[in-house]
Amino acid sequence: MSDTIRHVTISGRVQGVGYRYFVERAARSRDLEGWVRNRRDGSVEAVFAGSAEAVTAMIAACRRGPASALVEALRDEAASSDMLNLREAGERFSVLPTI
Repeated sequence: MSDTIRHVTISGRVQGVGYRYFVERAARSRDLEGWVRNRRDGSVEAVFAGSAEAVTAMIAACRRGPASALVEALRDEAASSDMLNLREAGERFSVLPTI
């Protein structure tokens, strides 16, 4: 079981700039579980699960984003382990379809 599970929603110029790819690479490099996806409202949503230190570092990375992004706001909330069930079967971290 992961120590910390957080649900984040990032808004600004975060679609069409490689943001999901950035999140996927950063999460995998930190050995986090979870997923990321675009939302039709233009935001990006993600769930991160792992050590508190790794999750905190991941959220800090999301506040910056890739060089071509412009993060205007990030909402960070506690999440349940049920939210991890949205990822693809057999994957630690998934890029999910837009909702």
